[in-house]
Amino acid sequence: MSKGVFIIGTDTGIGKTWFTLALMEALKKYQNQVAGMKPIASGAQLNNGKLMNGDARLIMQHCSEPTDYELINPIVFELPVSPHIAARQINQKIKMEQIISCYKKLAINNEKIIVEGVGGWRVPLSDKLSIVDLVRSLDLPVILVVGLKLGCISHALLTAEAIEADGIRLIGWVSSRCEKGYLCANETIETLMHDMPCPYLADLPHMDSFEPERLTQKLDLNNIF
Repeated sequence: MSKGVFIIGTDTGIGKTWFTLALMEALKKYQNQVAGMKPIASGAQLNNGKLMNGDARLIMQHCSEPTDYELINPIVFELPVSPHIAARQINQKIKMEQIISCYKKLAINNEKIIVEGVGGWRVPLSDKLSIVDLVRSLDLPVILVVGLKLGCISHALLTAEAIEADGIRLIGWVSSRCEKGYLCANETIETLMHDMPCPYLADLPHMDSFEPERLTQKLDLNNIF
């Protein structure tokens, strides 16, 4: 199996980063040399004169070894909008070769690489490219994070269908209790366990701040690597 895995979500803001971090920490517990990557990030602030995304900085902090920010997040935009719009605003092209080069550099010194996507499965990167092309270029299997909220059953099943129709290997899905007051969460999980075409890997609890121990103990790595 590939040493990497690509994390995608049913939507934005539903727990992809926290699952990425939890998976990194779980792998580190088994003495794996681990790096994370967020190849494209929209929404960033200047930090010591350098544009940085908050999620990418968290990923950097959880790598096994100190890693340059530019390898983790080679393409970053200040505007918190779809990458193709953010790139157009500053007359920039998203170059797949740049991302692949950074991934290969991370792969030299790391046994596992967890790559977090941006938004959902159909997010465009340009007039011709989308997240699908990025996953294909990296040749990675996919884990789908399902944010438990109204409409998520349809979103999850449609995303899973699209991933498989695109010829990408979907190796598992994760539920994320991103909305504290969401009704019938357990029933939703049961429905998806029955209907999703891949194994159920973990249930991420609702948290106000990241607590890796609460997440890593719920992960079964046997179905991932």
